[in-house]
Amino acid sequence: MALEAKTIVVIQTAFLGDVILTLPLLQVLKRSYPTSIIDFLVAPRAAGLVKDHPAINEIIVYDKRDAESGIQGLFRKVSQVRERNYDLALIPHRSLRSASLAWMARIPRRIGFHTSAGRFLLTHTVRYTHSLHEVDRNLALLSPLGIDNNQKEYPSLYPLEADRKVVDDFLLKNGISNADHLIAIAPGTVWYTKRWLQERFIELAETFVRSDVRLVLIGSSEDAALCKAITLVQPSKIVSAAGTLTLLQSAELIRRCQLLICNDSAPMHIAVAVRTPVVAIFGATVPEFGFAPYGEHNNIVEKKDLPCRPCSIHGGDQCPIRTFVCMKEISAEHVYHVAMSMLDRTHTVK
Repeated sequence: MALEAKTIVVIQTAFLGDVILTLPLLQVLKRSYPTSIIDFLVAPRAAGLVKDHPAINEIIVYDKRDAESGIQGLFRKVSQVRERNYDLALIPHRSLRSASLAWMARIPRRIGFHTSAGRFLLTHTVRYTHSLHEVDRNLALLSPLGIDNNQKEYPSLYPLEADRKVVDDFLLKNGISNADHLIAIAPGTVWYTKRWLQERFIELAETFVRSDVRLVLIGSSEDAALCKAITLVQPSKIVSAAGTLTLLQSAELIRRCQLLICNDSAPMHIAVAVRTPVVAIFGATVPEFGFAPYGEHNNIVEKKDLPCRPCSIHGGDQCPIRTFVCMKEISAEHVYHVAMSMLDRTHTVK
């Protein structure tokens, strides 16, 4: 039996992927507490992605990277959170700041992981099990509430009708119909060592355009130059949406595709949340960390048995041993065959 909690806040101010992997926690929480207010405290960029999610009553934005606000910004956010009189805080983010925010806001029950830097500020801790996927680790935070979720819970995103209209217009403008075999490629990532080589993406695009496939490139404005270089392979068959769509619009575009090919990055988790199969290319990181695409209809491409892998948890700005062998030894031909094999297996035209 779940404990009583009329007002709940979930605190996750990490990267976009982490926010998506927290959504199953919110979804199960909402089913267990259907009449409770459940708010989600996130960093600014994530706010637009989870907008209008039915499990969330209100999104609270905290810009922890705003250097000008600093400690004063933290106190202002604490004051805002305290005014809402939460009964319960669930804190999958393992930072001292996240735990401190809940403690300073005087939330009486604060649940987080035993590996949290602020675990001494929590009222309940749950073991962070490295062998589990992050989705399942986050769901374990419900155990102190007496909630046991025994079924697979996928994250879900909810593009609006306006988002669907924008994507309709984008596809129409670029001459893409529902009959086209459409594959999305997201070549960018925040971390250099998690990014497959630009020349490999170009080689992959060259191989695809020789078959009956249209390609659409997904990314932020920071990825626009990379995506433009790939479109030059054959502009009539490859279009770029990088920097032109919101996160939810990008999610809707990925939903329309038969497949997404990407690095270990946020688009990988967005694809899972809209039920599009994924081919994910892993370099510096490894799936065993628990951040692989969640689900059964996905594929991971990686160079196994390298003594230098993994070299970090999040990736880095350069290869520590300056060989970048983990990515250089993954060929475009191999990724192409993995992708085509998945398409042949699913026989799905979305």
